[in-house]
Amino acid sequence: MIEKTIHLFTDKEEEFINLLVRIGTKQTIAKTLVLFARLKKATSYDIEHGADLRQPEVSVAVKYLEGKGWIENRESVTPTKGRPIKIWTLKVPVKKILDTIRMEKEDELNSRLEMIRKVRSFA
Repeated sequence: MIEKTIHLFTDKEEEFINLLVRIGTKQTIAKTLVLFARLKKATSYDIEHGADLRQPEVSVAVKYLEGKGWIENRESVTPTKGRPIKIWTLKVPVKKILDTIRMEKEDELNSRLEMIRKVRSFA
């Protein structure tokens, strides 16, 4: 019999994910980000099983986080023939990522408030 360890989110991590989703982060990205906050580095397989995501969802989330400059990858050569394994690591501390998210949300809010002011000027 093969034994595998399954990582589950704690209640605190679930609350963290839910808060990120409530402020507008996609759930797949929130789960991936919280997983990286815990593990610091992971393979696509680790993300898929640790965050309970399907492979295409992992690809989208990783591409988004990499595009933001928050994670980076390196390839690890496998001992057997086959494709090298990509290992993703957190490039920016989670607190800085949260600061960036906060600033983005503040900018969005200020932009909407400015639009409301413009609309009110027409009344």
